[in-house]
Amino acid sequence: MKGIFHPGDIRTFSKKVLREDCAAFNGQMVHPLYSTFALARDAEWCCRLFVLDMKEDDEEGIGTFIQIEHLAPAPVNAAVDFTAVIEEIKGNEIICSFQVQKDTIIIARGKQKQKVLKKERLERLYH
Repeated sequence: MKGIFHPGDIRTFSKKVLREDCAAFNGQMVHPLYSTFALARDAEWCCRLFVLDMKEDDEEGIGTFIQIEHLAPAPVNAAVDFTAVIEEIKGNEIICSFQVQKDTIIIARGKQKQKVLKKERLERLYH
């Protein structure tokens, strides 16, 4: 794993809320608002942006923790901005905080952890 980042480093990701990002269970839409599930998925992606640059060719990142506080709604077609900040790097573990905004409104925040492991070790887990 490349040691190219440090606590305080930032990555960002922006997207538009799509219908498939809305809360739905068993094929039934609950409401046309960004679901907590989709927010968590996209927050993990934003934090993963660090891992993409840090991992070696024979390594891969794996999520180990996500905590999300969903504070406000975002409707379909809303533009949302994710900001991930490295809080700590412990060995092969990257710990980030993240925040999600729609305009000036914070719609979610939380923490996420990933570990960078050798691909061969990961493959043994699912074979």
